[in-house]
Amino acid sequence: EVQLVETGGGLVHGGGSLRLSCTFSGFSFDDYVIGWFRQAPGKEREEVSCISSSDGSIWYADFAKGRFAISSDGAKNTVYLQMNSLNSDDTAVYYCNALRNSDYVGFWGQGTQVTVSS
Repeated sequence: EVQLVETGGGLVHGGGSLRLSCTFSGFSFDDYVIGWFRQAPGKEREEVSCISSSDGSIWYADFAKGRFAISSDGAKNTVYLQMNSLNSDDTAVYYCNALRNSDYVGFWGQGTQVTVSS
């Protein structure tokens, strides 16, 4: 069974940092691309970053470049999202997604709330 659990969200002041964790089970990272998404109130869900272990590629949305960093720890089956220089526009529920390489079927975690005060 594919499972993903996000942790690390919370309330921070503008300019602060958070590190989100996505711990997964039920699949091999080699067979999936792991991505971080976020959804703010009244807005569509948008992709923040993703990482592929099969070819080592990493992608960032424009708003994340220079501020966020995605990484992984294979021994812990965990993908991280380090978020720095946070501002109020980053307030959202952050979700982890695993996209299967073979057929593009995706699996979601439950999300973790990030709130940035101004």
